[in-house]
Amino acid sequence: MRSVFFDPGQMTARLELEAPEATPDGQGGATVSFVAVASLWARIEPVSEIRQEQASADVFTLTHRIWLRFRSDITAGMRLRKGERVFVIGAWRDPDERGNYVVCLCEEESQ
Repeated sequence: MRSVFFDPGQMTARLELEAPEATPDGQGGATVSFVAVASLWARIEPVSEIRQEQASADVFTLTHRIWLRFRSDITAGMRLRKGERVFVIGAWRDPDERGNYVVCLCEEESQ
């Protein structure tokens, strides 16, 4: 497989990697909160903006491609945070299968 050229100097965003943690609510269910796992440098690339109408209001979904140094502990459902901005990881991949970088395909949550 061909090597992917990527300049690590483009990783200028400082993000917090967060993992979901379920806490029993005492009634058979659970409350999900997120716990910071690591602080890391990343490159955020906006990919698309999708506009939908729901209940006569416009709802926008923003998607991003976020490059990180390779980590083996990333899973779908984790999220990345930059201040108040939250990016939910839907999928991830190693672009050249060499274990150098991970590209996360994310949707930005609106607060």
